[in-house]
Amino acid sequence: MSKYWSKLAAGVDPYVPGEQPKDKKYIKLNTNENPYPPSPRVLEAIKTAANESLKLYPDPNGDELKRTLAEYFGLKKDQIFLGNGSDEVLAFSFMTFFDSGFPILFPDITYSFYPVYANLFKINYELIPLNDDFAIPVDQFFKPNGGIIIPNPNAPTGEYLTLEAIEEILLHNNEHVVIIDEAYIDFGGESARKLIDKYPNLLVVHTLSKSRSLAGLRVGFAMGHEDLIEGLNRVKNSFNSYTLDRLALAGAVEAIKDEAYFQVTSKKISQTRERVTQDLQTMGFKVLPSKANFIFISHPSVKAEELFLKLKEKSILVRYFKKPRIDNFLRVSIGSDDEMDNFLKAICKISA
Repeated sequence: MSKYWSKLAAGVDPYVPGEQPKDKKYIKLNTNENPYPPSPRVLEAIKTAANESLKLYPDPNGDELKRTLAEYFGLKKDQIFLGNGSDEVLAFSFMTFFDSGFPILFPDITYSFYPVYANLFKINYELIPLNDDFAIPVDQFFKPNGGIIIPNPNAPTGEYLTLEAIEEILLHNNEHVVIIDEAYIDFGGESARKLIDKYPNLLVVHTLSKSRSLAGLRVGFAMGHEDLIEGLNRVKNSFNSYTLDRLALAGAVEAIKDEAYFQVTSKKISQTRERVTQDLQTMGFKVLPSKANFIFISHPSVKAEELFLKLKEKSILVRYFKKPRIDNFLRVSIGSDDEMDNFLKAICKISA
């Protein structure tokens, strides 16, 4: 720890991303990346945008991308907010909406960036314990609070809340913002964006990193009432007006427009997930129900940490969280069929 650090830098416990090793080639099933490449239209758009105009700043409002997203989701352009990946969108959201005397609420087992942001921005929070089966206890979000954030499907469990359950939470929390983080919604769930015009306190956050195969481009966005979006823009423009570069804006527009490619790759991942789930259950694994591009698994006799280390020895990376309640589970991203076949062969031998 350096003597030059501020109290803020010294006091934070930063988020730890999944391994990105460079020592050799791995089958990477640890960071929920899409196994399929981006749409060819995306790559062509980026090549076209890589010209002398890069000497100029990008559009700070991202109007073309906002129009594309608004048309695609049946919203108005002023109901869309853009950011450098959904993590940045979430960071701006914490700063914009969460500052009351009451703690914000989120599940105890969830995306581990939430407590990092809460601590960074000095926001009190209360963890809502998941049920024994890892389902989100909807009624526990009916208590007084300063805001709510829930991933749907949840991470790292993959469990999904229905629109009816989300609407129950909204009905009991009309005085504070409810954020539904839908990073994985395209792999089998129904988006809460359908509720935006009915609930002015609902913010829905998406990313192009997962279902659109653009984790390396860093594009995220939020959808909500115009008042919420105006607040987010006020914070963003006090921090960095140019959050998305020209190449990202160009690629993102084509990723949304190429609906056929998106449907094909998303369906492939969902089908592979169901096949792998059945195979693992046949081997004796417990596999939580998932609507995401990953599964959460546990073996009755082989510890998760042992499985994690032995898979790594075989050049297969999965995610292991050494945390209470989930320290005997692995989160496994869904790769291509060939990658998942290699994973199944390896874990079958290890767990036999």
